[in-house]
Amino acid sequence: MCGIVGFLSTGSFKSLQATLPEAISRLTHRGPDDSGFFFDPEAGIGLGHRRLSVIDLSAAGRQPMASDDGSVRIVYNGEVYNFEEIRVILEGYGHHFKSDSDTEVILKAYLQWGIDCLKRFVGMFAIALWDSRKQCLFLARDRLGIKPLYYHFSRGRLLFASELKALMAFKSFERDIDPKSIPLFFHYQYVPAPRTIFRNTYKLLPGHHLIYNGNDLRSCRYWTLPDRPEHAGQSSPSEEERLEELDDLLTRAVSDRLVSDVPLGALLSGGIDSSVVVALMQKVSTTPTRTFSIGFRDKGYNEVPWASKVARHLGTDHTEFYVTPRDAMEVIPKLPDMYDEPFADTSSLPTFLVCRLARSQVTVVLSGDGGDEQFSGYVRYWSTKAMVENCRHLPTWVKRGLAVSLGAISTHWVEKNYFRWYRFFPRRFRVANFPDKWQKLVAMMGQDSVSDIYRTTICLWHVDEIVALTGTQLSDSTYDEIFLNTEGWPILHRLMRVDQKTYLPDAMLTKVDRASMAVSLEVRVPLLDHRVMEYTSKLPDSLKYRNGAGKYLLRRLLARYVPTELFERPKMGFGVPIDRWFRNELKTLLLDYLSPERLRRQGFFDHAIGWLR
Repeated sequence: MCGIVGFLSTGSFKSLQATLPEAISRLTHRGPDDSGFFFDPEAGIGLGHRRLSVIDLSAAGRQPMASDDGSVRIVYNGEVYNFEEIRVILEGYGHHFKSDSDTEVILKAYLQWGIDCLKRFVGMFAIALWDSRKQCLFLARDRLGIKPLYYHFSRGRLLFASELKALMAFKSFERDIDPKSIPLFFHYQYVPAPRTIFRNTYKLLPGHHLIYNGNDLRSCRYWTLPDRPEHAGQSSPSEEERLEELDDLLTRAVSDRLVSDVPLGALLSGGIDSSVVVALMQKVSTTPTRTFSIGFRDKGYNEVPWASKVARHLGTDHTEFYVTPRDAMEVIPKLPDMYDEPFADTSSLPTFLVCRLARSQVTVVLSGDGGDEQFSGYVRYWSTKAMVENCRHLPTWVKRGLAVSLGAISTHWVEKNYFRWYRFFPRRFRVANFPDKWQKLVAMMGQDSVSDIYRTTICLWHVDEIVALTGTQLSDSTYDEIFLNTEGWPILHRLMRVDQKTYLPDAMLTKVDRASMAVSLEVRVPLLDHRVMEYTSKLPDSLKYRNGAGKYLLRRLLARYVPTELFERPKMGFGVPIDRWFRNELKTLLLDYLSPERLRRQGFFDHAIGWLR
């Protein structure tokens, strides 16, 4: 894994060239092992690279890397797992190789097939190629958006980098806040792509490439998911055949991600997704997998005992760590530098801590990210489906009346009594942190459309509240476009597709990338192999959600390797008891961040009324 930075500009070359070393130094955490630069003053191009050595640790794998004739240069972040297969094909075309790295394979694949080479890659990547023959800069991001790629375009100048902090090193980078991004953040707790918190600065969308020749800037999509699931019928494969296909596909995806010249392990929460990944790692490995887990003393958030049982059953080399409020206190001040723009996922805390734990022993880990968004694992999917199907015939005034009545029940009362009545709840509501979700459930009662109900489940504030808070109308065409394009699809499939295109790359994968790269740890996500995604996108919803629970087919797969009593339990999620911490151990920190003095100094909020200026 690495960090990349670069620019293409028709002017100010000397200033940009002088700043590039500082920009790339800000990404040292992404690549602590080596660095390199390339400049062409006549073309106005500059490329910078920080290297985390994982495959071919020799100097032959250094970047920027040049083609044999020097006409094309590459800087690259990520891993292409099928590079050895592609290399054999390229050798058949007469290409010769000087290294054992996947970087050289990507470079020569571009020389052979042009931008169509992207369709051959299996992996995660952010690529920048300077083609002096065509005098153009070529940027590309992997299909699912596992690896980040930002760019800033203004006055004919294009800057790009793995993280915003590298762009901010350039003196010519305008740090103007984009006012349209602020309500989006308050609504989703992250800034959705393609926007960032800054004007004229964007995230390259997953499955897209961008070409800039000094005049025209063009972004094009090269991959997308299948349109809709297959309908179950007599000609469809049987459930047992589907199970076998999934086993084979995931086993291959896991095997592909075990290629490494450095120590490798896995993050194990004890949940279904990570347990499947670890089980398949054990299946294809000749030595015990190193696994890592963290937990909390709070019962509703602690999965360590389950992770330990899974690890013991599978025979892994297991390490665990319990998080305390003191650990959180140490991490919270680091988050703004880690994420560069507003990001409010509280699970970024435990994610960073488990990555730091793993990095003490290994350089690469596999994780189970992506299972929820493919197999209907989130409670919000089921609750939205239930709300739509059970309340569609109720008048709006009845639903809103119910919402008011249920809203009068305090969260504290729910928290006190939930576990007393737990066994009487429908299975879809048996979640370890249900009290935290109570207010979401109440708010859903007053909504009508699938889009509005689902928006309520994922947002802290409703659209009307956002306008009152920020004075700016929410502008989110991407979200609305996805719901429009999936009209007529099964409800669960629509909701998963929304998350696959928004929440997954912009929140989940951003969190994992920043938390892991902050400690120079590479995280690989086999469940997000694009071949797996293409397969699961066509599965009928009945193989994902059944009998009040999600991940039906994935559960059946895990049962081949782990006893069901080790994973058939309420879903927890990878969260933290942040509300309790803020009322107790972290109260002083919270009051400091929200103090009138700090708000006045920062200048975004009116400290007296709390509204955004």
